[in-house]
Amino acid sequence: MSTAASSAAVLEHLAALGAAYELVECDPDFADTAQFCEKYGYSMDASANAICVVGKSAERPIACCVVLASTRLDVNGVVRRRLGTRKASFADAEETVARTGMMIGGVTPFGLPDDIPVWIDSRVMGCDAVIVGGGSRDCKILCPPSSLTQIASAEVVTDLAKAPPPA
Repeated sequence: MSTAASSAAVLEHLAALGAAYELVECDPDFADTAQFCEKYGYSMDASANAICVVGKSAERPIACCVVLASTRLDVNGVVRRRLGTRKASFADAEETVARTGMMIGGVTPFGLPDDIPVWIDSRVMGCDAVIVGGGSRDCKILCPPSSLTQIASAEVVTDLAKAPPPA
């Protein structure tokens, strides 16, 4: 799937859901969250990362985890247990593209294949609005957290992420 195809799938999915959102264009060189937030003035506390995690087993189960950029995904605890595997890790760039059609830096929970569950950290739900990937590195989606829960495979998970250690 090309980047253009994944962006189209994202917009089609948002339209089908009737979800509230705003498309925010960005320079692809600044698509990674920290750089994006710094360049465009968004808070890491209102920016969410959509991270694909795979279980290390023959079946390679996958989930898209949505966590605030100011937190750390609990890959080896909550995520691993939910995947039902002994080990789990972030999907690498190649597997992310193969399984989602999206490049890292543009992954979004919208427009994913139906068999990929979307797990949303409960902290995300406390935001008035959150900005997530847009399906490609040249745009983001700004939406209320309720738009994320409209996704059929979405589930809000308590403590999917941990607060970062003090600096």
